[in-house]
Amino acid sequence: MKTKVVFCFWALFLLGFQDCCEGWLLASSKPDRDNAAAYARWLVSHNSWGVLNTLSIELEGAPFGNVVSFSDGIADKSTGIPYFYLTTLDPTARNALKDHRSSLTISEYPLQTCGKADPENPACAKITLTGKLVLLDANSKESEFAQAALFSKHPEMKGWPKSHEFQIFKLETENIFMINWFGGPKPLTVEEYLKYKM
Repeated sequence: MKTKVVFCFWALFLLGFQDCCEGWLLASSKPDRDNAAAYARWLVSHNSWGVLNTLSIELEGAPFGNVVSFSDGIADKSTGIPYFYLTTLDPTARNALKDHRSSLTISEYPLQTCGKADPENPACAKITLTGKLVLLDANSKESEFAQAALFSKHPEMKGWPKSHEFQIFKLETENIFMINWFGGPKPLTVEEYLKYKM
């Protein structure tokens, strides 16, 4: 707890972001690498961006990867479900509305917890959630929760142009691929991942 407070102080002092400690500093240390569900949820909850892959309309179905911001919940309510704030002015949302098949890839590297390991080194964890990227009903409770989750982690989103008609999407995960050490991917079902309590 003391480490988290000191980090928040310096982040506020050096960066001037009042919201830096609200929403994404959820734990002070990595889970045991052998606990696949805990590690996967930690990796998703602590990250704020990844590469979202869709099947391109313009490129005849070729994979199209795009760096996107996401959130899986507010500080004390991590869900493991990635939510996105997307506009159809961008290919990713247009692709998803045509074909829901998508995947989100996240690396541990941006968290600066890999030491000197290269991002491709198995000691630096990576996870790919594959499933369907779907548009949420704007009037649903889930959409309300997702917006709060996104805005708490990405306060800048609140000021993005209304004329761009940003909408909230979520990834309905159907498969998980995670490597967080040598020896190949960790066995992990979607049910185990979603049921894990942070």
